[in-house]
Amino acid sequence: MTRRLFAPVVLGAASVLALAGCAGGAPSASDAGAATGDTVAVVASTDVYGSIAEAIGGDFVDVTSVITSSSQDPHEYEASAQDQLTLRNAGLVIENGGGYDAFMESLIDASGTTAPVITAVEFSHDYPGAESHDEAHADEASAAPTETADAHAEGDGHDHAEGDGHNHIEGFNEHVWYDPHTVEDLAKDIAEHLGELAPDHAADFTANADAFVEQIAALEDSLGQIEAKDAGAKVFVTEPVPVYLIEAAGLDNATPDEFSESVEEGQDVPPATLLESLQLIESGDIALMIVNPQTGGAETTQVEDAAKAKNIPVIEFTETLPEGQTYISWMQSNITALSDALA
Repeated sequence: MTRRLFAPVVLGAASVLALAGCAGGAPSASDAGAATGDTVAVVASTDVYGSIAEAIGGDFVDVTSVITSSSQDPHEYEASAQDQLTLRNAGLVIENGGGYDAFMESLIDASGTTAPVITAVEFSHDYPGAESHDEAHADEASAAPTETADAHAEGDGHDHAEGDGHNHIEGFNEHVWYDPHTVEDLAKDIAEHLGELAPDHAADFTANADAFVEQIAALEDSLGQIEAKDAGAKVFVTEPVPVYLIEAAGLDNATPDEFSESVEEGQDVPPATLLESLQLIESGDIALMIVNPQTGGAETTQVEDAAKAKNIPVIEFTETLPEGQTYISWMQSNITALSDALA
C-alpha cells in the first residue's frame, strides 16, 4: 500500500485553547507588517517559498515558514494555534495553492489576517484561470497599495472563499516551484508587494528580484544544455513533483498517469498500471527514474528495484528545501543530478 512518509503535526487541545486565547490580543497584520519600520513579517507555507522571499526581501524581511521539515506533509499538515497567531501577525503571506497546502486557506480565514496573499500556482500558465489572474494583477497595480483579506474575497484573483478552486485540481500539477518561469513571475510579484508594504526599500526589493531572476536564467541555461544533449529522453517519475523541471530540460515524462497520481494521493497503484509500469521499465526505453524520498510504498519500491536491475539511474527530488540550501542552490543541484544521471 502506498503511503506518505511524512508525520502530520497535531497540537494538544489544551495548548490550542491557550494559544488561541493569546491570539486574541495580537496586533493586526496591517500593524505588524512593517511595525518596526525596518522589516516586513512574511509568512510562507513552506521553506521553499520562505527561501525565495528571503532572497527578494534581504535584510528587510523577517520570514517564517510553516513547513520546515521533510517530516511534515503539506498535503496533510494540521495547523496549530501558534501557526494561526503567526498568520495574524503577517505583513505578507505566500502560499502554493492548488490544493497542495490547503491548511493555509484555513489559517488565513481563522487568523483574520488582513495581509495580502500571494498564491504561487496562479503564476503558472497551466493553472486554470491564469489569464484572469494576470488581468486582476494588472488591476491591482493601478489600485491603492493597501490590500485586505476582505478585498481578496471580492474577486481580485486571490479569493480564499469556499469553492474558489484552491482544492486539488484534477489534471493540474501543483508543484509549481519546479517551474522556472512560474518562479520568475512569482519573484517579481513578491518584490512588488514588499515595495508597497515598505516603500523606502522598494528599490532594494526590485534589485534583489532582478538578481534572482538572473539566477533563474542561469538555471534555464543549464536546463538548455541538457535539452541540447538529451532532448526526448524518457523519464519515469514516481509522482509528479519534478515534472515541470524535466519538461524544461526537454525530457519526456513517460510515467503512466495513474501510477504517479495514485502515489501522490497516497493510494494503491492499480495492478494493471503497476504491470504497465514494470513492462515499460523492462523495455529499456526509460533513461532515468526520479523518486521522491518523502513518499513511498510497496509499488514505488518495486519500480525502483526494477530500474536498478536494468541499470537505469535513480535519483531523488524532494518537496522541501534540504538543510543548508537556498532555492537557487537546490534547483542547481537537482539540474546537476539530472545531467550527471543522463551522462
